[in-house]
Amino acid sequence: MSVAMFFPLFLPLFKAASGPEQPARRKAGLLLGAAVVVALTGCAGPALLSGEGPAFERAGRFAVNVTEAGGSPDAVQGGFSWRDTGQHLRLDLVNPLGSTLARISVDGMGAVLEQADGKTERAADADALLARVVGTALPVSNLRDWLQGRAGSGPTHDMERDGAGRPLSFGQDGWQVQMSRYDAAGPGLLRLERRDGARRISVRLAVDAQASQ
Repeated sequence: MSVAMFFPLFLPLFKAASGPEQPARRKAGLLLGAAVVVALTGCAGPALLSGEGPAFERAGRFAVNVTEAGGSPDAVQGGFSWRDTGQHLRLDLVNPLGSTLARISVDGMGAVLEQADGKTERAADADALLARVVGTALPVSNLRDWLQGRAGSGPTHDMERDGAGRPLSFGQDGWQVQMSRYDAAGPGLLRLERRDGARRISVRLAVDAQASQ
């Protein structure tokens, strides 16, 4: 979340506290402004999803950037919560303030998108549905493997592994994948990149160690 966008909210504090005759008030204004900045930069942390039975669970932050040739990049970011039982996948996306952007559920019948306004949409898979939230199709099916530190069943190329045999980088289904910061469950950081002609898509998923297992 950009702190700069919130600066106008407490700019009057600095103006009211300025001037040589009000050092105590100016100091108080600066301290309050700093506290607001700290609170905002740490707000709306993602949480694990509730559910019964064993499941693979991750929560953290996502950022998606799409750049067209000659244009400015389009970006969206926020938090994600992921719960996958193998039979049923649920993915929640929230904005930087913690408000729900969308919920995607995937099972043997297909994928369902629940938007913040209550509307629902269905599709055969989640990739196209997620594109309606973040602006571009993302490889949800592959992420079921990638988030667990494995390449999946499709063909790969340029595979690199660490000393423990875990994937570090490879290409699959048009995506270049980088994995790092491994813990017991899988990579704590995923970087994905894809080029479609003059269009470049980059995705970053950073797992919050305090909200994952």
